[in-house]
Amino acid sequence: MADKLHFSLVSPARELFSGEVDHVIAPGTDGEFGVLAHHAPFMTTLKNGVVRVLEGDTVKMRIFVRGGFADVTSAGLTILAEEARMLDGVSAGDVQEEMDATLLKMQALDKDDSVRATLQEHFDYLESLKAVLVH
Repeated sequence: MADKLHFSLVSPARELFSGEVDHVIAPGTDGEFGVLAHHAPFMTTLKNGVVRVLEGDTVKMRIFVRGGFADVTSAGLTILAEEARMLDGVSAGDVQEEMDATLLKMQALDKDDSVRATLQEHFDYLESLKAVLVH
């Protein structure tokens, strides 16, 4: 049996996953990268995209992340995502509804309101998420 990689994915809201896997592919800002057990240590930033968790050659889990950091150590891979969502059970229609609600909130604010930038970041995240679900 091949060695397993300990993988954890955490967002500010909660830990989405922690466990032993074969392989993880993540969206680094300099390009996609893969991590297996015993990978050389490194740290990198992430861009919006899909983290794929594999068992053998089969993708077992897909998690959409909005930015963050990936840290590979001798203990495994930890991803600290600014925002993350499991893609199982998420539809483009649900995301569009959330985008519409976020847009309405933004339109109700003054242009100088500090909350507007946070809502815009969330809207951009949802837009990226929807694009992944549609394609």
